[in-house]
Amino acid sequence: MEGQVQEAESKEERKAKKTVAPEEAEKRRRRGVLQLSRTQVERQIANAPEGRYREQLTHALADLDAQLAKLK
Repeated sequence: MEGQVQEAESKEERKAKKTVAPEEAEKRRRRGVLQLSRTQVERQIANAPEGRYREQLTHALADLDAQLAKLK
């Protein structure tokens, strides 16, 4: 019987931990979007020839890094 009570309490604790404030959920979503964008820009840089386009991509990567840093 005691084990069932502890199990029920631990389920409630896990549910409480999974519940996230809307602001935190938005922050996590934004971080995920930025990380995906960063990965895409890194791939584009790897395939881009030297020149203006590569320079723009490098600036975009730096901007994404700055936005990610603000979210931490």
